[in-house]
Amino acid sequence: MRTGRPKVEIQLSETQRAELETISKSRSLPHGLVRRARVILASVDGMSYVEMMSKFQVSHSAISQWRERYRKQGLVALYGESRPGRPREHSDEAVAEMIQKVLHSTPKGATHWSVRLVAKETGISKSTVQRYFNLFGLQPHRRRSFKLSTDPLFVDKVRDVVGLYLNPPDKALVLCVDEKSQIQALERTQPVLPIGLGYVEGVTHDYYRHGTTTLFAALNVANGEVITQCKPRHRHQEFLAFLRHLDDQVPPGLHLHLILDNYATHKHPKVKTWLAKHPRFHMHYTPTYASWLNQVERWFGLITQRALKRASTRSVKQLVAEIQKFVDHYNLHASPFAWTATADSILAKIDRLCKLIYGTAH
Repeated sequence: MRTGRPKVEIQLSETQRAELETISKSRSLPHGLVRRARVILASVDGMSYVEMMSKFQVSHSAISQWRERYRKQGLVALYGESRPGRPREHSDEAVAEMIQKVLHSTPKGATHWSVRLVAKETGISKSTVQRYFNLFGLQPHRRRSFKLSTDPLFVDKVRDVVGLYLNPPDKALVLCVDEKSQIQALERTQPVLPIGLGYVEGVTHDYYRHGTTTLFAALNVANGEVITQCKPRHRHQEFLAFLRHLDDQVPPGLHLHLILDNYATHKHPKVKTWLAKHPRFHMHYTPTYASWLNQVERWFGLITQRALKRASTRSVKQLVAEIQKFVDHYNLHASPFAWTATADSILAKIDRLCKLIYGTAH
């Protein structure tokens, strides 16, 4: 028989749930705030008091207090229990109003809020505004880009590619293939100033251009090694030459499953004709605007950061030699990228994003 006061249900909108989930997954916000967000989400999802007390190591009264505060005041209630010391200068309502202003409005004459603009608008000191920004993870000065795929076969292609990552076929290699075009051979106009104690490496802002090269790469998902070729251009002729290179490099008894994007070069009629004559090649195309599914893009980020970004080369030949030097060293110590996302988790994330943008799943 159930005893005690019945638990009052908390209703969350899609926006409120998204805010709580963001806080609950944060690694930089205060632990107490993160735990309260997790407790509220668990409570809304139907977890009992006994289960929450065991999982989050909190008392029954604390859970009840956090639930009641959130039900009445919303997100701002997850912070601000009474503590000894100087009385608070700003009420919960004033803080909540400030946060709502930052989240749902823009200042006059600017595209986004800053600490100084918020302080001037609300009368709250800059240091206090900054403290609340840090507490709630507000970063109006930053922007993260995204692009939703419009591919009608998005779901099928995601399941196909992720299936190859998590459950590769027997007697076959899974290769992530792409090209990094227009890599410039840049030579700084003056010598680089070396790094020292108390100061960083110095380079001139201007440079000489000595031409470009295109890097074709195939990342072996199983062991992390890469097969590469540098070409002067990135037409279908160069892509065909790279496919022939892969055919020569991989033992004939293995099938090759290539994951690549929808670039027109990859689907040229002559490429299709060559593939028809080489049945061990199987092409798997990522959805439109979903290059993040291709693991070789992560490797391109590594070579850019470690070898290309600071390179100063006097010719394309020297640039190609530097690229090959990096590839040779990388393959000596290569290890595969740890892919953990399932197709269902990716699709669920896309669904949440669609709900946040459009108010309904697409």
